[in-house]
Amino acid sequence: MSGKERFPVFPSRMAQSLMKSRLKGAQTGRNLLKKKADALTIRFRQILKRIIEAKTLMGTVMKEAAFSLAEAKFTMGDFSQQILQNVNKASIKVKAKKDNVAGVQLPIFESFKDGNTPMDLTGLSRGGQQMKKLRDNYEKAIEVLIDLASLQTSFIALDEVIKITNRRVNAIEHVIIPKIENTVNYIISELDEMEREEFFRLKKVQEKNRKIKAAEDKRREELKEQGLLKEIEAPNLLADQEDSDILFK
Repeated sequence: MSGKERFPVFPSRMAQSLMKSRLKGAQTGRNLLKKKADALTIRFRQILKRIIEAKTLMGTVMKEAAFSLAEAKFTMGDFSQQILQNVNKASIKVKAKKDNVAGVQLPIFESFKDGNTPMDLTGLSRGGQQMKKLRDNYEKAIEVLIDLASLQTSFIALDEVIKITNRRVNAIEHVIIPKIENTVNYIISELDEMEREEFFRLKKVQEKNRKIKAAEDKRREELKEQGLLKEIEAPNLLADQEDSDILFK
């Protein structure tokens, strides 16, 4: 396969300048994508650390909530029907927002309390304190669970974006940039070859002109020796000559 088949670019100074600008743009894009990947990786590791902490906390909180549920059941008996009759809406709700990290929108979930918590069961003769403790423990467990869900959602989204960004960096670094560099090198080599050919052609033309001039000079000398050619003296324009006055009418 010849060079022209591999590089269908006509070698010229304009093409060389264009390919160099493309190479610079590809290198700039690669550097920007690397910085983006680094920023996302830093955030990825921070989220991973927070996920580990949240899961550890989740185990502790759920253990306390389960223990408080056992205490409340031991004190009050089966109170599930009373809870269902007194609660008609959720007291803790979730809202979603976006967090921009290096151009990537990460979903963030936050918990908030909507209205007052029903306290109908607190005034019972038995188990009011255990019920309040049970409710507080499970509210804390829900908050930790929402935080963990937010972290894991962001973790999955970041993992996918980092993979895509790294693939783009590898494609630019190992495919696009080498291809453009090979094209630039091809154009430079072709232009150098064209300059060498032009220089060789000019030398040949100059050599041919010298031969023609030498042949003419030799022929003039032969004609001069034979007396067939008289040399005409050229007027000396620098010599002092009297110029006739010019009259203007």
